[in-house]
Amino acid sequence: MGWNHHHGSFLELGLRAMILRMPRLIGSTIRLARRADRQALLQVAAAEIGGGVAQAVGLVAVNRVLVQLLGHGETTERLTAAAPALVAVAVTAVVGALLKSASTAGTGRLEPKVFRVATEEYLERVARVELAAVEDEEFHKLLDSAQWGAESARRMIRFCVSVITAAIALVAAAGVLTALHPALLPLLAVMTLPSAWSALTIARRRYISFHTWVQHARAGQLLGRLLIDVQAAPEVRVHNIGPFLLRHFRTMAETGEREQTRLASLAARTGLIASGWTGLATVATYGVLGVLLWTGAMGLAVAGTAVIAVRTGSANLESLVVQLNYLYEESLFVADLGRLCQEADRRLIPETGRPLPRRVDAVRFENVTFTYPGTTDSRPALEEVSVTIPTGRIVALVGNNGSGKSTLAKLLCGLYAPDAGRILWGGMDAVEADRADLFDRIAVVTQDFYRWPFTARINVAIGRPEAPYDDDLLHAAAEYAGADETVASLPRGWDTLLARGYRGGHQISGGQWQRLGIARARHRDARILVVDEPTSALDAEAEQRVFDQIRSLAAEGQTIVLITHRLHSVRHADTIYVLEHGRVAEHGTFDELMRPDADGPGLFRRMYLVQAEQYRVDGHSVALPARQGRPVAETAPGPVADPQP
Repeated sequence: MGWNHHHGSFLELGLRAMILRMPRLIGSTIRLARRADRQALLQVAAAEIGGGVAQAVGLVAVNRVLVQLLGHGETTERLTAAAPALVAVAVTAVVGALLKSASTAGTGRLEPKVFRVATEEYLERVARVELAAVEDEEFHKLLDSAQWGAESARRMIRFCVSVITAAIALVAAAGVLTALHPALLPLLAVMTLPSAWSALTIARRRYISFHTWVQHARAGQLLGRLLIDVQAAPEVRVHNIGPFLLRHFRTMAETGEREQTRLASLAARTGLIASGWTGLATVATYGVLGVLLWTGAMGLAVAGTAVIAVRTGSANLESLVVQLNYLYEESLFVADLGRLCQEADRRLIPETGRPLPRRVDAVRFENVTFTYPGTTDSRPALEEVSVTIPTGRIVALVGNNGSGKSTLAKLLCGLYAPDAGRILWGGMDAVEADRADLFDRIAVVTQDFYRWPFTARINVAIGRPEAPYDDDLLHAAAEYAGADETVASLPRGWDTLLARGYRGGHQISGGQWQRLGIARARHRDARILVVDEPTSALDAEAEQRVFDQIRSLAAEGQTIVLITHRLHSVRHADTIYVLEHGRVAEHGTFDELMRPDADGPGLFRRMYLVQAEQYRVDGHSVALPARQGRPVAETAPGPVADPQP
């Protein structure tokens, strides 16, 4: 699986292989087009078949015109005799033009629809794969390649139509040539073989070059996007990063240009060789026609028709080879798309499982060990962790960076399964549960939650997409998070687009975004709320308000899992788990962990005192006054030798 899965596929690509695979390639394209727009597909098919018939009739009519014009008799008599055939030539030309126009219109309808269908095919699957797949480097490589497959599926429609057009026209020309003289058909093939070899060789080089240089090209595109990215714009200007990015962009672009120049030089050399061989084959073909005329084996009128048919058939055969080559090349990228869909199907979040118990007294981690897939570090992210999260309580997870707090939250949310141990919802193991049911019971708000480039209304309501956008529910969630003031300050209120760079777009601060994120989690109204550093961008009073609200939720029966580095905010937690190097170092209530003689390493007490020292002024803690309507902590955190409840 992955980037180079079909590297070297062109090594087996020859003219015979292409012809043998043509029905399968066209069949897969037709099936995709049928799903996209059956009526447009029928329109294209009817137009192409009709165009082929018109061309064959036109060639026969041309032969009839030449026979009459080059026959015996007066000029007026010959013109009169040729008139019906001339009318037939004109009619077939008009009909052919109309049918070509109809085919072009149908193809124009099909292409964007096929692109949409192909894109939806992989997006729908990728949105439902396990998080481990999304974070897997090899899966991402296949995803990058498959994204080209959707565009290739669109182009395949055009190439497929061109192949069918050329094939039908070739059959018509070949039939006429065979009727005129059997020796002309193999000469037609000889004239086209050099072009076929040239097209195959150039396409092979282009495809291999693509897979060799695609990551280089993506890196260059990334540098270009960074120069115009809204988020990066302030730092690009203040730190004068623009010249640095532009210099590297230019270096990478110039490297890509050298590769394109190399391919162009090789293509020119290959094309020159093919043109030479084609010229010799053409001379041989017309030489044979001359011999047939010289010996009387072919009449002048027949020879004239043969010249037209040879030129038409040669052009059609060359077009068929080239278009079939393009079709095959695009099909390799479409095959990447198919492989991605197969791999995504293999790694989909299961839709089966047992429903969770209606009432769960607690979620228990029993000796859970977990290592991130693909990690090179042999040390697990969690090792023999046992944690109990009672329903309707506040459980705090604290510890230094990398201690395993967020990893534990991901396992709780069902985003990963433990390598060892169990996560029990009541008495049911989470690996046996219906994942959709599990997801429905959890709401998450993190410090790096996604800022959707939608309106404020959708940014809150998207936490519960299946529910109607009820204004009362949205207002309640916003008021809970303190986001009501943010919404009121927006130019169009709830309907303000929160995306600069678009018409009507508006930018809000990090703290305002965080309030919307908290409102989103509140609007979800899940039984368990996981909050991971939810107030990192809030001011002190807003932060205290959020924590007061969190306590009120617990009082109403909602379970809160609080992950934070601000240890004063966990004072009111029912249980505090201190993690260190993926293990539970100690746990207990705030008072228990702050006792100097408490069991355990005293890690929480030590971290708390380090933070509290930052709030001391002249060796004393600072009393903070309360503001009307905005309750705050009674005192700033200070050294606690014998804390009170």
